[in-house]
Amino acid sequence: MRLSSVQLIAALAAAVCLIIAFIAAGVGMISGFFMLLAVAALVFIAWTALRRAFGRSRSQSGSNALNR
Repeated sequence: MRLSSVQLIAALAAAVCLIIAFIAAGVGMISGFFMLLAVAALVFIAWTALRRAFGRSRSQSGSNALNR
C-alpha cells in the first residue's frame, strides 16, 4: 500500500509537533528547576535576615539589662 502525499505531510507535521512538544517539555523542566532554585534562594535570604533580626534584638535586650 502506497502512502498518499496527504498522509506524508500529516506524518511530517506530527513529527514536527512531537519535536516541539519534547523541546517544550525540556524547557518546562529547566524552568521548573530554576524556579525551585530561586525559591530556595529566597527562603535562605529570608531565613538569614530573620535570624539576624531576632538575634540582634535578643543580644540588644540582654546588653541593655546588663547596663542598667
